Amino acid sequence: MDWKREWKPLAVIVAAFLACFYLPVGTPRFDNAVNESLHLVKWYAQEHVLLCLIPAFFIAGAIGVFVSQASVMRYLGAKANKVLAYGVASVSGTILAVCSCTVLPLFAGIYRMGAGLGPASAFLYSGPAINVLAIFLTARILGLEMGVARAVGAVVFSIIVGLIMHFIYRKEENSRAEAQMALPDPPTARPLWQTVLYFASMIAILVFANWGKSSEPVGIWNAIHDFKWYLTALSAAALGLMLATWFKVAWWKVAATAIAVAILGLIFREHPLIPFAAGFVGLSIITSTDDGEMGNWFEQTWGFAKQILPLLLFGVLVAGLLLGRPGHEGVIPSDWISRSVGGNSLWANLFASVAGAFMYFATLTEIPILQGLMGSGMGKGPALALLLAGPALSLPSMLVLRSIMGLKKTAVFVSVVVVMATITGLIYGYLFG
Repeated sequence: MDWKREWKPLAVIVAAFLACFYLPVGTPRFDNAVNESLHLVKWYAQEHVLLCLIPAFFIAGAIGVFVSQASVMRYLGAKANKVLAYGVASVSGTILAVCSCTVLPLFAGIYRMGAGLGPASAFLYSGPAINVLAIFLTARILGLEMGVARAVGAVVFSIIVGLIMHFIYRKEENSRAEAQMALPDPPTARPLWQTVLYFASMIAILVFANWGKSSEPVGIWNAIHDFKWYLTALSAAALGLMLATWFKVAWWKVAATAIAVAILGLIFREHPLIPFAAGFVGLSIITSTDDGEMGNWFEQTWGFAKQILPLLLFGVLVAGLLLGRPGHEGVIPSDWISRSVGGNSLWANLFASVAGAFMYFATLTEIPILQGLMGSGMGKGPALALLLAGPALSLPSMLVLRSIMGLKKTAVFVSVVVVMATITGLIYGYLFG
């Protein structure tokens, strides 16, 4: 027996055995935590997989097929204009309005196509952190100064995080950029404006389908929410038109999918997820049965889904077991968290950053959670630290990031975000706490 090689699998088996042997089944807290983890993963599957992840997988797959590597490198590559690259990446979240999980396929798409680690990291942070509606709600519910601090902090944060990641891995990034620049750029099949409109239609589907309800029944945000499924349908119709005219997909295939979706929409008016899911089933059939670029699009999309979705569901399950859902405890008692984030000490800010980094926040849910914690004595500094670390990171997203850019880069990215959120929380708490 070669124990130098075999001790690792033996240690894993022994650890798994001991965990099973001493599993606290039957204790109320553990049983409740298991129940909460199942509730959380069910909610995640119902609210996020269809509406957020499936559109995001198709967008990420399209980036890999229809966006030239030269274009990605020109605007987001390691040797691109820094002001342009980081400027675009740092404000992208204002358009996308996605959570920490939905941004992962999009990050993987641009990173694999040649985006530099710095701009890609800035995009990864800003995507879920800079949500216009979340900023407005933060200012309205938690105070104007907290809203302004969150907006400014998130934009500056994303740029600094990106610059730090680029600086740490600058040698590797330069080598990667030189290797990519040596590759021949394939000829483009259609003009840039057609590609831009094609991506805009898919992003519109993602944004409108996930448009959240406003806290007040008036205003433009509420009006968009009332008509969000009509806007989603219009965006899908525009996508179908483009596929038939610019991408040479057979008209009858697009028409058959559109008719099926329309019929289901009329039958299930109160359940818009049914026609929404049918549309993506139709798109999957159209693309997966094609031998050309449509087939390549589906292969890329399926590749992202296989890599990311199982890890996300597993991560959500573990997060639910440890931390529960808002208002429902997991294995870790909620009062441990609320008692650890009072005042403005280094520990309170660090704890808030770490807890926020591991918790999963769906878009906008961080605000009522934070409101409850502040009502229980949470300091303003730790509150901002959690707002800066929480929406951009989660345990599920860390598991997926490891599979995209490796353990070391993931650990560095998470550490940078946590340390910067802690420092910013300390400064904000000292000035305004």
